[in-house]
Amino acid sequence: MARKTGRQFFANPGPTNIPDSILRAMDRPTIDFMDGEFAELFNTAVGGLKRVLRTTGDVFIYTASGHGSWEATLVNLFSPGDLVLVVETGWFSEGWAAMAAKFGLRTKTVAAPDWRRGVEYAAITAALKETPEAKGVLCVHNETATGMMLDLPSVRAAIDSAGSDALLLVDTISSLGSLEFRFDDWGIDAAVGGSQKGLMLPTGCSFTAVSAKAMKVHASSTMARHYFDWSEMTKRSFRAFMGTIPTGMFYGLAESVRLIELEGLDGVITRHHRLAEGVRRAVRTWSGNVGGPELFCLSPDRLSDSVTAIKFPEGFNSDAVRKTALEKFNVSTGGGLGKLGGQVMRIGHLGDLNEPMILGTLGAVEMSLKINGVPHGRGGVDAAMEYLAEAA
Repeated sequence: MARKTGRQFFANPGPTNIPDSILRAMDRPTIDFMDGEFAELFNTAVGGLKRVLRTTGDVFIYTASGHGSWEATLVNLFSPGDLVLVVETGWFSEGWAAMAAKFGLRTKTVAAPDWRRGVEYAAITAALKETPEAKGVLCVHNETATGMMLDLPSVRAAIDSAGSDALLLVDTISSLGSLEFRFDDWGIDAAVGGSQKGLMLPTGCSFTAVSAKAMKVHASSTMARHYFDWSEMTKRSFRAFMGTIPTGMFYGLAESVRLIELEGLDGVITRHHRLAEGVRRAVRTWSGNVGGPELFCLSPDRLSDSVTAIKFPEGFNSDAVRKTALEKFNVSTGGGLGKLGGQVMRIGHLGDLNEPMILGTLGAVEMSLKINGVPHGRGGVDAAMEYLAEAA
């Protein structure tokens, strides 16, 4: 295999680029996590994480990917046989539902008409009225498989309209630190998150933010658990982890929060929207009148600001274009998940990213479309440049 020259443009929806200052911050010798030095570091890092979550409540942390946080949240809040509703958004909502079923929970999907449009919020209210015994509503804030985000205040309002006490559980793995998220203000009961996306850290650390209401429910949950048991964690020094703590990750988390707050959380969210819209301008140009690649999500008010899913025209394989972009131009993009395999390319624009990186990625994708003979309107990169120059 030929050597790939230059720095790779990593435009995958996650994991994401790790800033050099975070890598340098983590380049530390091991320290004793029972030492006062680590206690100070932990409190600084987790205090910052709570500010990003916009919560003053409990946060439990695990050595695991986001899927570990999914599991931890389910086993701490429910008992076998409980019914949970799952709001359909795509591949990841299906995955969370499948996990819940394996733990003996009954699941009911609040179905979307299709993955390109998403669920109607009124359907959540209707489903809760039909099943008043439901103990939780599970939803993915930002579905990376489909490039679609949910309006969480609307989900909260739908639950309240049904007069339901069901807990609102939210997957923020690809939204936290990228999209607007307000745990306390929006009435979220549990938010799962991971280190490797908007927080710009390596994969391997995940967490759950928990409301006071959810902690009361946890006290009566009978699901078997040990490593992820919040009650056991509250007995430990940092109310987190069961076992050895990955101390190096907290140097990185403290630096991540510093970078986010240096830019300003509102500024981070604005930047993500700006870069996302630049990508969307390019895709709309490629689509043109020639039946080219198009935005997968058809609901304008739900277009994700952290990942754009691009649907390819019939008869053309998105993975072939991704392979060209990687092998010829050293640009990594995401592929279609589940039933969207070969049909969708995903461009991640979250985390440590700027305009030149986006334009380089779009240029590589446009060249790869041409090489693979995929019909597309010319000038997608120009359309992105024009918008980004005006929005800068």
